[in-house]
Amino acid sequence: MTTQQLIEQIRFKKSFLCIGLDVDLTKIPTHLLDTEDPIFEFNKAIIDATHDLCVSYKPNTAFYEAYGIKGWQSLQKTIEYINKNHPDIFTIADAKRGDIGNTSTMYAKAFLEDLNFDSVTVAPYMGKDSVEPFLAFENKHTILLALTSNEGAFDFQTRKVDETELYKTVIETSKTWKNAENLMYVVGATKAEYFTEIRKIIPNSFLLVPGVGAQGGSLHEVCKYGMNENVGLLINSSRGIIYASNGTDFAQKAREEALKMQQEMESILHNTNS
Repeated sequence: MTTQQLIEQIRFKKSFLCIGLDVDLTKIPTHLLDTEDPIFEFNKAIIDATHDLCVSYKPNTAFYEAYGIKGWQSLQKTIEYINKNHPDIFTIADAKRGDIGNTSTMYAKAFLEDLNFDSVTVAPYMGKDSVEPFLAFENKHTILLALTSNEGAFDFQTRKVDETELYKTVIETSKTWKNAENLMYVVGATKAEYFTEIRKIIPNSFLLVPGVGAQGGSLHEVCKYGMNENVGLLINSSRGIIYASNGTDFAQKAREEALKMQQEMESILHNTNS
């Protein structure tokens, strides 16, 4: 999917919601545990209930890898279901990979070619030769961890090196890499005050923003400081939507929570454009 196609979907759906499909078998409705593939059945129901309200789905691959080959098969079935039935949806493999040379190339092939995700999250610590193999795939996107929403982010990311915060150096340096136009960035919603500085460096890039809702981030604050003329934001919500209920009504309750976010986003877009 091209960036322009993603922008068109945001305008059409009046939404920039990304739903995280982080499936924990201890949290899903118990009646699904009797099915052949509980993870896929859960995801399918969530997707069927919410696909018109969001522009992106983001499975965190750890929640699938934890269940071995069966989990990986559930992930494959999930991405195939989205690509077949909702090709307008932007898909993110939240894998946070990062290695050098041929290893990165193989990771990229796994997620962007074999599984056919539109994008994959990548850790930048090992530098350009760990990221450029991901950037080589046409019409695919690499989402770089820039400033995350966890407590440990302050261990390194905001530390100053030569009077500049490390996260700023990472973002600035990444702009020089080959095919950098295919980069997006993870920026946590719990650090809304940093968005102004980040937009000075990458005014036109898309930002994947976790941390709204369960982690306490404010959608309005993120939009105030982080939105650009093409919106430029994908706001992720996982637990607040997919675990809105653990009963047989879980999909309907997930839709209700997704609708709340979509309507809030529509209001923000209307006020921004008026």
